[in-house]
Amino acid sequence: MKIALMDSGIGLLAAAAAVRRLRPDADLVLSSDPDGMPWGPRTPADLTERALAVARAAAALRPDALIVACNTATVHALDTLRAELEPGIPVIGTVPAIKPAAAAGGRVAIWATPATTGSAYQRGLIRDFADGARVTEVPCPGLADAVEAADDAAVADTVAAAAALTPADVTDVVLGCTHYELVDGAIRAALAARTGGAEPVYHGSAEAVAVQALRRLGSRPEPALPRTGGLTVLRSGREGSLPAAALAYAEGRLLAGRGAPVG
Repeated sequence: MKIALMDSGIGLLAAAAAVRRLRPDADLVLSSDPDGMPWGPRTPADLTERALAVARAAAALRPDALIVACNTATVHALDTLRAELEPGIPVIGTVPAIKPAAAAGGRVAIWATPATTGSAYQRGLIRDFADGARVTEVPCPGLADAVEAADDAAVADTVAAAAALTPADVTDVVLGCTHYELVDGAIRAALAARTGGAEPVYHGSAEAVAVQALRRLGSRPEPALPRTGGLTVLRSGREGSLPAAALAYAEGRLLAGRGAPVG
């Protein structure tokens, strides 16, 4: 089994680590775009072209499925990617976990990039899936960039700024950018201080996306299998290795064979 994942940068690490944990026998292809990142400020048409290039590079290695491990690329490019690659290669998008977060009808905060916050796409998800819950959209300017650079000080500053915008009575937090799942510890610590120690429920998308990819392949999680899966890294179409910043995170070290299973 070979599963490819794509993103502009290292936001794909969380979903890739989830696939590795659930299916240690799967070969992984990580296709990113250091030449074109960040994708967020690009126009939808430009972003779609960059995403297509990254997807085509991965598709050339003939994966069984492709995970679009980027919320922004899912918003703007998923239909185009599916039109080009399916049915030969199933394409799985990444959607913020608003529906499960809102299920209990509590106070929900959605942390997302400024481009996604307030967007018609996110507002549509809130309208369709958050009926009965109180929802606050929390923009997190600079957080994805800080995570990408593995800049701890910048992560702390941007997380603190987002925490200050999060209601103190929040019950559920949606991590609406794949990069954010890499620093959930910092987010949890900041919000624990904000909420007086009350622990909100956190909702990422990495494991759900990994499970959906397996489901599309007619497979299932088998975490006890031997770890025989390989790793191929594509950087703007060129084969390479994981960037140094990736190894700052447990997920990156796991993928590089330097750490214990994550999650």
